[in-house]
Amino acid sequence: MTTPGRSARRHNPEARMSLLEHIRELRGRLLKALLALAVGMAVGWFFFDPVWKFLERPYCKIPQHDRLLGTHGCTLVVNGLFDGFFIHLKIMFLVGLIVSSPVWLYQLWAFIAPGLYARERRWTYAFVATAVPLFAAGAAFAYLAMSNGLRFLLHMVPNGATALITVDTYFGYMTAMLLIFGLAFEVPLIMVMLNMAGVLTHARFRRWRRLMIFAVFAFAAVAVPSPDPFSMLLLALPCVVLIELAEVFVWANDRRRARRASMYAGLADDEISPLDFENRIDA
Repeated sequence: MTTPGRSARRHNPEARMSLLEHIRELRGRLLKALLALAVGMAVGWFFFDPVWKFLERPYCKIPQHDRLLGTHGCTLVVNGLFDGFFIHLKIMFLVGLIVSSPVWLYQLWAFIAPGLYARERRWTYAFVATAVPLFAAGAAFAYLAMSNGLRFLLHMVPNGATALITVDTYFGYMTAMLLIFGLAFEVPLIMVMLNMAGVLTHARFRRWRRLMIFAVFAFAAVAVPSPDPFSMLLLALPCVVLIELAEVFVWANDRRRARRASMYAGLADDEISPLDFENRIDA
């Protein structure tokens, strides 16, 4: 939100804004985010060829006899006259979303941050600083495992049939894999945030631990359609490691909470505890 001037602060010390002012500010920040997205999409248009070669590489890694008609090169097909144009738009949007992410993330943060307390802001900083690398790591693992999944799916084509893989179908498969792996890596972070919010305790986490690990391997087996165990482990093992790290954090945080809660013992009802005093300072 816009920082008020000194004269405005005297009349409005809490920097309150009317509903109309909030809508105007939201409109301005949306326009800035959309402008940055448009610039990023222009970058995606000029760099379409190298971006497409990078996205096409998992398909090109498949052995020659497993690909379309056993032809040389990475052969994908288009069915419609406008398919080439639409795939350009999709690549442009993807590149634009990534390139402009610092701008639209800042606009989103600048809009919601003034309504948060100091402690909530620290949690948000920690969440974003952790969520982005985790999602990127999950997407990187998806990129590595994609070739084996594609090979298995092509082997499922019956004898006598020809697999005509369209550009649009391949791009949809790749996008789904990147999202599935990226979001799977976010699950331990969500558990940590639930614990920070007081919703999930270590006792409950420990009861669910075996079920969660089993669910991770079951999810990996479905998300990576390949008989190759390496591809499944590529997703499952990092997720299990992250779950174990999340459990250690939840255990330590619950112990810290228990120690801080003991500070209330022996205090009168009208006496301010050190914990309350600290919370007031943070606010």
